[in-house]
Amino acid sequence: MVVLRRIRATDAGAVAAAVSASLDHLRPWMPWATPDAAERRSQLSRVAEADEMWESGISYIYSVVTADQGTLVGEIGLHRRVGDGSIEIGYWIAGSQVRRGFGTSAAEAITSVALALPGVSRVEIHCDEANTLPAGPHRGAQARGAG
Repeated sequence: MVVLRRIRATDAGAVAAAVSASLDHLRPWMPWATPDAAERRSQLSRVAEADEMWESGISYIYSVVTADQGTLVGEIGLHRRVGDGSIEIGYWIAGSQVRRGFGTSAAEAITSVALALPGVSRVEIHCDEANTLPAGPHRGAQARGAG
């Protein structure tokens, strides 16, 4: 259903457009969801930062694209910020693309990637209780990561 690919500079315009169209949807849950984040130049800077974090092993950021059309529908990442042996999944899906299974598919796919990383034995995904949209990915990824 989706393909995860390492974020790249050529994604910056599509990411900026998706963020721009989704600001109202993202803003309550994502502190970075600002008008500045909806600019291509800001996304180009984020890609450069993501490359540095990838090389240092701190975070791994992927674009989430549809398998059939290659349309960017969001981003997902792995972040080493939750403790020894653990890694956290963070993601967002564009407002126009929610409730179509993209978050669930991305979380399932990245959980396998996470557990294959050296030193990772646990995968976590955290969600604000008031945010009911990611309930499916939250349950699925949590169950796989804890096993």
